[in-house]
Amino acid sequence: MDFLSSQNNILILVVAVASGIMLLLPAFTKGRTGRSIPTDEAVQKMNQDGAVLIDIRSADQFKAAHIAQAQNISLTDLESKTASFAKDKAIVVVCEHGRNAPKAVASLRKLGFEQVFSLEGGQQGWVQAGLPVKKS
Repeated sequence: MDFLSSQNNILILVVAVASGIMLLLPAFTKGRTGRSIPTDEAVQKMNQDGAVLIDIRSADQFKAAHIAQAQNISLTDLESKTASFAKDKAIVVVCEHGRNAPKAVASLRKLGFEQVFSLEGGQQGWVQAGLPVKKS
């Protein structure tokens, strides 16, 4: 019990427990938000599995440059505009930098879609990989 009586030791124990929780947190949330896939895997899913690309960026950002096969659907319209999509078809969600797509992925998974992924790095990752974009 001498270990717990020292204030420094309690602080070390709290930091250790907090660190452990932070390390385990991604393991608990990974299945809920889907997984992020790199651009080459996204291209493979598009070509081989006929994956649908959903671009959740603003209409202005979409018009400036987007992946040719992508459909521009805002987060607020996601539920209504994806109602006709096949639930077992692969979907890749694209945002600007890959940070907002997990929210859309989680929403789509709640709607019953099974194969939902976010594009790693988003639109910027696509451009950095040297892949083509379409401008409207």
